[in-house]
Amino acid sequence: METAAINTKPLFMSRSHVTTESNKTGTWRYMRPRYQEKTSPCSAACPAGEDIAKIEMLAGQSAFKEAWETILLENPFPGVCGRVCFHPCESECNRKNFDSPIAVHSLERFLSDTSVRNQFQPSFERLSKKPQKIAIVGSGPAGLSAAWFLSMLGYDCDVFESLPKAGGILHWGIPEYRLPSAVLQSEIGRIAERGVRIFTGRPISFESFSELRKKYSAVFLGCGYSRGRSLGIVGETESAIADGLAFLREIRNGGHPSCKGLSVVIGGGNTAIDVARSVIRLGGKAVILYRRRRQDMPAFEEEILMALEEGVELSDLLTPIKIEPYGNQYRLTLQRMKIEGEDRDGRGRIAPDGDKTSEIIVERVFAATGADIAESWYNPPSHGKGWTAFSHCSAFLETGDVPVVYGGDLTNEVKNVTHAVASGKQAAMVLDTFFRQGFDAIESRLMASRVGNGPSLSMEIYMGGRRSARSKQVVPYNEINADYFQFESRVAQPRLLAGERTESFDEIDLRISPFLAMREAGRCFNCGLCNECDNCYHFCPDLSVIRGKNIEDRHIDYDYCKGCGICVVECPRNAMILGEE
Repeated sequence: METAAINTKPLFMSRSHVTTESNKTGTWRYMRPRYQEKTSPCSAACPAGEDIAKIEMLAGQSAFKEAWETILLENPFPGVCGRVCFHPCESECNRKNFDSPIAVHSLERFLSDTSVRNQFQPSFERLSKKPQKIAIVGSGPAGLSAAWFLSMLGYDCDVFESLPKAGGILHWGIPEYRLPSAVLQSEIGRIAERGVRIFTGRPISFESFSELRKKYSAVFLGCGYSRGRSLGIVGETESAIADGLAFLREIRNGGHPSCKGLSVVIGGGNTAIDVARSVIRLGGKAVILYRRRRQDMPAFEEEILMALEEGVELSDLLTPIKIEPYGNQYRLTLQRMKIEGEDRDGRGRIAPDGDKTSEIIVERVFAATGADIAESWYNPPSHGKGWTAFSHCSAFLETGDVPVVYGGDLTNEVKNVTHAVASGKQAAMVLDTFFRQGFDAIESRLMASRVGNGPSLSMEIYMGGRRSARSKQVVPYNEINADYFQFESRVAQPRLLAGERTESFDEIDLRISPFLAMREAGRCFNCGLCNECDNCYHFCPDLSVIRGKNIEDRHIDYDYCKGCGICVVECPRNAMILGEE
């Protein structure tokens, strides 16, 4: 059988035997792509202005020391804030629109614990030594942060603390199960190692404050709110109603007060939660009475849930109106409250619900409704010549006189650790600018140091670091190319069981492993930052993306870039922009 012949014809493809570099396709371009790193929403939301997207990028690459140092550029307390910060960064995390936000606080705590375990030392150096010497009154988070950042800028600082141990509210106002003493002392020790001198047991009176102004070039006042507020009810005495802050201080100082029977805690903030949970650990029963609804409580929701798990009871829409002895106990009369609308923040506006009252027999009552300053002269003046208020601090900056800056609880509307850090940082910037450039330059320097649209400030930006080259544009979720990311569950914070937690004051949150830390950090979108994923390089049809040894060397060869914009569209993190030629 004959096979039919197959006719074939040769296939010719055109091919150049010389370089095409002479065809500079960049002349076709009317749009120009370029690399432009931007600001992540988590960083803009962080009161301390931490570079969170970069921190997670480094942690995901197992560069733990570099990630830890990136935190220290903006916050000297990663171990503290990783445990007690209310992490507003997570509320603004773009990843929450994809699956769930990054566990920023768990990673910050991991990096701090890793630094201690491996004895990391910060590698960044102080700027050149400045002639001015600063006195700092108060060793709480505001005062110690001011000392840390002033030291970074080259100033010698002396910190004066009235109590035997440094730390302020961090030492005596937060229970051991939330913030172990060893963690706090490690972070204070690192500040001292940078040359900051801390004098404990040195209370400053109004008279000695005047002496400080004669001996030092400037004074920073960071005296926290440490005196509990009165409830203002019938029958209230010191013996009948105990101060919740004083109770926490006694425990932190090694005391073991008797808490048998039923204790009532008046308040809805974190102090009230801490007092109630401490009572449980001391063998008593605790009921929290709050005058508004539970959803109006300023305490962290997670802390409320853990308190309930541990046996604390919560009764809302109740306020005390009278207390009187009842044998060896106390009879507390309570007024039932009702909601009459909401304020602009969504919190319920309360009013007495007629004459509805009730009584409860208790062993003791703790007041935890907020705190006030210990001395009236701590308060900054509200006006006067040379007086200026900033977002987190206020200052007396009259030329020819010694500058005085007030910060922390004295000036912050939100009174927590992270805002105190922000206050100390801003104070350092204010004083440094005043000394080197004068009063008129302060506002512009602060504006230039903002993270996004502010009010958070960055010391790295202030000092002219790489972060200062970023755009202040905050990257929204719709500018993230989510096609390049996969759904992945958020790391679960390991924690002691409720029954184990109430047996002691041991820390209840446990460490996560390096593997889990890297996996969680790898979930981060790294919004606005280039992480050298090379999408721009691989998708460029003109091979005009030039890679270097590091991110700073990456650039576009505009002789051949046609401005098609594919690189910008395919950038997962919005680290590029496309503008008119």
